[in-house]
Amino acid sequence: MSKKIAILATHGFEESELSSPKEHLEQQGWTAHIVSPQDGSIKAWSGKDWGKEYKVDVTLDEASASDYDALVLPGGVINPDKLRTNKAALSFVQDFFKQHKPVAAICHGPQILINAGATEGRKMTSVESISVDLKNAGVIWEDSEVVVDNGLVTSRTPEDLPAFNTKLVEEIKEGKHEDQNL
Repeated sequence: MSKKIAILATHGFEESELSSPKEHLEQQGWTAHIVSPQDGSIKAWSGKDWGKEYKVDVTLDEASASDYDALVLPGGVINPDKLRTNKAALSFVQDFFKQHKPVAAICHGPQILINAGATEGRKMTSVESISVDLKNAGVIWEDSEVVVDNGLVTSRTPEDLPAFNTKLVEEIKEGKHEDQNL
């Protein structure tokens, strides 16, 4: 069962929150593309300093949600802050919900979902520092390592990556979630 997953990121993503899901998805025999507003490469944030550069597979202006089976939104402080004000990125995210496809966000990644209008009434988790933002956006927030709500997978921090990756694969295998919409 061949699958293709988009990982939407830009400079300043938390390195483990992109590299771990990408590796886990590829271990399933699936393709994981890094999609970004810029071409070339994007630089990770790793803990307290800049990390490695990662090759962009597809630029955002070339990408379409219809080409992918699921979407992953890594966190970091800088990455979601840049993407949540990018109209093309928000449209890309919204299209996954409109097409009822699994979406996964970790750490600060759910901030993008607020601006995409995809949070109202959903059960979610995140890094604690944005919990009030999510609650104010209509989220039923809980402090758990992973929360799944109709194809939407969320986790708190890099320590939760094993549970996040496992649930992400389960949701992708389940396919479209008809209750997953904006």
